[in-house]
Amino acid sequence: MAEPLFHLERAAAGDPEGLLVLHHGRGTDERDLVGLADFLDPERRLRVVTPRAPLQLPGSPGYHWYLVPRVGYPDPATFEAARAALVDLHDRLWEGTGIGPERTVLGGFSMGAVMSYATGLSAERPAPAGILAFSGFVPTVEGWEPSFADRTGTRVFISHGRNDPVIGVEFAHRARELVEAGGLDLTYRESELGHQIDPTHLRDAATWLGELLD
Repeated sequence: MAEPLFHLERAAAGDPEGLLVLHHGRGTDERDLVGLADFLDPERRLRVVTPRAPLQLPGSPGYHWYLVPRVGYPDPATFEAARAALVDLHDRLWEGTGIGPERTVLGGFSMGAVMSYATGLSAERPAPAGILAFSGFVPTVEGWEPSFADRTGTRVFISHGRNDPVIGVEFAHRARELVEAGGLDLTYRESELGHQIDPTHLRDAATWLGELLD
């Protein structure tokens, strides 16, 4: 068994009412999104965990979840290795905290949003309470398909910039179509920004997250 993914945690103010796992983007690390915890959960109701991706690439800073032969189409081998590592971490967190998937939101930015879809929409995995996707996409990977029929109670929040030069907004449109066709409750936000999180969308996501756990 491989070593579990290194991760940081931000504790809840009291007994946690839920779990928020935030997966960072390409070329950063577990510290990148931990600062979002207090914006998304200002009352500190949640235990927040930020894992570090497993892949380091020569000449590239930070950590990566998978190799990118083409945007939208992760390399199957590294994608599956990262998904397996995250599945293991999520299971350890659920077992160790006593907080189940029904009180868990999987979220992330860019490549981290992709991994949130990849773990939250996997047919063999428990359905999470929510998926929070900033500037990402539902991946197209040989050997993996998103599953919707068995997780209609999972809510999804999508945020994307209309002028994103890295992951075009058409990927958000496709995700929206897939989620809506699958019958999941969707909150969709689009702005004029590029490959970044709109502060207004962050406030909306905080409201969404609070309502999700009430």
